[in-house]
Amino acid sequence: MIPPFHLAFPVKDLEEARSFYVNVLGCSTGRSSDQWIDFNFFGHQLVAHLKPEEVKAATTNDVDGDSVPVRHFGVILEWAEWEKLSKHLEGHNIAFIIKPHIRFKGKPGEQATMFFLDPSGNALEFKAFKDKNQIFAT
Repeated sequence: MIPPFHLAFPVKDLEEARSFYVNVLGCSTGRSSDQWIDFNFFGHQLVAHLKPEEVKAATTNDVDGDSVPVRHFGVILEWAEWEKLSKHLEGHNIAFIIKPHIRFKGKPGEQATMFFLDPSGNALEFKAFKDKNQIFAT
């Protein structure tokens, strides 16, 4: 079993973040205060901290023809889970930064990927590999 990671990140509005992470992404919540909320993010602990002054857009780098936000986080899902989530997000009218597609097609590391922003502008990437041995392929 892979140990769960912990990530803390800034948001501009806690209730807006709660609504997005719970209602759109399906996360449950843990402890919280008027300054932060713990989320169960696919088995990992995310903590949204109310710090609007730290919320800013990420710069990008070119990756396989896409402008990928440098500062981002997310999870690697099973292929069928990724497909289900991409359809779910389309149903919520998520404005994708990078629409769901296959990156590195036919090359080492071939993967399904999609990028979108949370309401505070934090970039999220969800990806999947048909062959998990390709996660670190070169």
